[in-house]
Amino acid sequence: MNAGAQVVAAVVLVGGLAGGMWAMAQASGQETEESRPAACSTGHDGARPSRHASPHASGVQLCRALNRSDLAELLGTPAERAETADGSVSSTELAGGSKIVTPEAKVTLKTYTVQLSASYDDFTVSRMARLLGSNAEKRTVLGRPAVLSSDRTIAIRFRFDGGRSGKADTAPGGPARRLLVARNAKDGGGSFEVVVWRQDEGMPDDAALLRVAEKVLPTIPGWDAD
Repeated sequence: MNAGAQVVAAVVLVGGLAGGMWAMAQASGQETEESRPAACSTGHDGARPSRHASPHASGVQLCRALNRSDLAELLGTPAERAETADGSVSSTELAGGSKIVTPEAKVTLKTYTVQLSASYDDFTVSRMARLLGSNAEKRTVLGRPAVLSSDRTIAIRFRFDGGRSGKADTAPGGPARRLLVARNAKDGGGSFEVVVWRQDEGMPDDAALLRVAEKVLPTIPGWDAD
């Protein structure tokens, strides 16, 4: 790497949902020569094979639901393709020793990054809307309570001096739009969240976010569970 070369990453902070925080990073550098869209990796989210169907989706399952062949078209950028696709699982330990396990997935394209996560706790969307205050816009999506809100990304810049060492700087990044949708029509607890942000730090298109949510969410395992 030449002296002074930089790698820039945009990290979206998605906080507050069930006390958890999701930090997802996108790094841009060399262009790939592959012409095929990125496929979801398997076996990286800690999920164990089971003979019984689980009402909880794994990170890989969320990735497969999100990494649709028409994702770019839904985002309004039909000429693009998925450049990276990944699913994982994170956990948050609460007071008393209980844990909240959160599967999540991220797909990046040239213009947008899309993140999908699921929460299987008792935290309701209506409560989340109250916590967000004036930043929250209540919606109904696929017949379920939902809330639309904004967040900010953090830009992380790595500066290299030509050797192996380097320095990292952080600065405010562009906006992200978040859509939180209840797991059921009664809003009995738990939710699915779709987040989009742009690589150029511009304002994401709400219509694109809603199109993605309406197509992706019904394909998640356990979507129809009460």
